[in-house]
Amino acid sequence: MNTFGNKFRVSVFGESHADVVGVLLDGVPAGLSLTVEDFKSDLDRRRADVKGTTPRREEDVPTILSGVLEGYTTGAPVAITFANLEAHSEDYASFRDCPRPGHADFAASRKFWDFNDLRGGGHFSGRMTLALVAAGVVAKKIADFSYAARLVEVGGQSDSTSWDAAISAAQKEGDSLGGVVECVVGGVPVGLGEPFFDSVEAVISHLVFSIPGVRGIEFGDGFKASSMKGSQHNDPIMDAEGHTAKNGAGGVNGGLSNGNDIVFRVAFKPTSSIAKAQNTYNFVSGKIETLTCKGRHDACFALRTPVVVEACAAIAFANFIL
Repeated sequence: MNTFGNKFRVSVFGESHADVVGVLLDGVPAGLSLTVEDFKSDLDRRRADVKGTTPRREEDVPTILSGVLEGYTTGAPVAITFANLEAHSEDYASFRDCPRPGHADFAASRKFWDFNDLRGGGHFSGRMTLALVAAGVVAKKIADFSYAARLVEVGGQSDSTSWDAAISAAQKEGDSLGGVVECVVGGVPVGLGEPFFDSVEAVISHLVFSIPGVRGIEFGDGFKASSMKGSQHNDPIMDAEGHTAKNGAGGVNGGLSNGNDIVFRVAFKPTSSIAKAQNTYNFVSGKIETLTCKGRHDACFALRTPVVVEACAAIAFANFIL
């Protein structure tokens, strides 16, 4: 299914090289100020305008089809679309016979009996994150907290001054790099979330893993907590509001927000479509063959993901708030 949420319901549709990609938002309260201009800042942050990102350039201007009248939401479902104007579908013609390593090509062809749209990755493409960012813009109006995500690691390096050189080296080799994004959500009140299946971590993680290319998520001290002592990991409470001396829990105890910043990090894999030759199975010849991916791909798509991670957090908190 392509729908998430109970109170703030997000449904995504479209494919990378179809006419449009879009999102349908149900449960949007009436009376929220919403115009096309509201989307510009977050959409610009997702654009491929920096070194290491795809040369595909789309206008990414949202068209609001329903749910908004005279600049305010009406309470009806809000439908938003984005035109795909720069598709080069011929670059993907061979991938049904020779699925790309690391991609959904093979698994999707089996699940959908070869009817899936392979062009640009189809519904599995990172282009679908446009829909998440658009949903996030509306969600941030509902869950009016502070959202700040940033790239903290590229190719295993945390020193940002080395990133350009690392990306250039990978591009020269026809290869790609992954990265890590840290997100901090501030101003979250105590008690949002549920103890078990709808915990703050569970809901955010559910959404974050809908971003293509995510390989892991951790909150607060994360995996380091497994090697710490309790006295090191525990967060001493310092006042009646529950503020703590440190934030090893990432702002969550027992699945509930505890009044401190929500802090989590997301690991993104390196781009799977690379110019470097790879071996893959040819389903027509029945042999292992060499594949070189044509097309316009990010050398490090993690560069464009901080705003997508923010959107996922906002969608989660919009559901909790409503």
